[in-house]
Amino acid sequence: MQAHEIDYHIYGEEMQYVEIELDPQEIVIAEAGSFMMMDNNIQMETIFGDGSGQENGLFGKLLSAGKRVLTGESLFMTAFINQNNTKSKVSFASPYPGKIIPIDLTQFGGKFICQKDSFLCAAKGVSVGIEFSKKLGRGLFGGEGFIMQKIEGDGLAFVHTGGTLAKKELAAGEILKVDTGCIVGFTKNVDYDIEFIGGIKNSIFGGEGLFYATLRGPGTVYVQSLPFSRLADRIIASAPKAGGNSRDEGSLLGGLGSLLDGDRRF
Repeated sequence: MQAHEIDYHIYGEEMQYVEIELDPQEIVIAEAGSFMMMDNNIQMETIFGDGSGQENGLFGKLLSAGKRVLTGESLFMTAFINQNNTKSKVSFASPYPGKIIPIDLTQFGGKFICQKDSFLCAAKGVSVGIEFSKKLGRGLFGGEGFIMQKIEGDGLAFVHTGGTLAKKELAAGEILKVDTGCIVGFTKNVDYDIEFIGGIKNSIFGGEGLFYATLRGPGTVYVQSLPFSRLADRIIASAPKAGGNSRDEGSLLGGLGSLLDGDRRF
């Protein structure tokens, strides 16, 4: 086994965090901003990319980091090393309400494909890179679901989801149609493509976008009910406009005033 063998425990219901127990000299890597707390004997170290390709010198490090830039992530990740002679713990928190999913890559054939923002942390030795699309439709119309990350190796990785999590086991040839932003991830045998919704009324008045993802089995698919982009859009739409009077937002007269002023849209 190449990846470090780590133990973990997930706490909470809607705002979860994962506590990882490290043996002496064991390492876990994590995205910047996901750290929550750690024991005193754990040391933090900033590394290029996910730490893979280090044995190939500077070129290997740049290649590892470059894969992350293509998915819109930072060049760097953080490694947490247990420098103590006994077990120590470090915890990482989900950035918004949802669930944390442990992914044992040995059960998924060494590879799992996920949304670019869903990766939280993993055992040292797990590689995090970009999943290149070979189909034109994904590149032109994929939107949120086009840029996917691949997590490879034989260790544990953790991804986070928004809202309520649904796990679907697809039989061979079985198709699941999903909003592109609602995809969390899927196993490597699942075939993924983009499909046009169709219909003039659907396209103009539907409000659901022009495309959705089709996932064809066999394999496992994880779906989230609340993508972060959807949550952010609702927050932005509800925010008071610059120069507006936020004191009237909760009142009936405030709503009527907005209608009369032409500020309230349907």
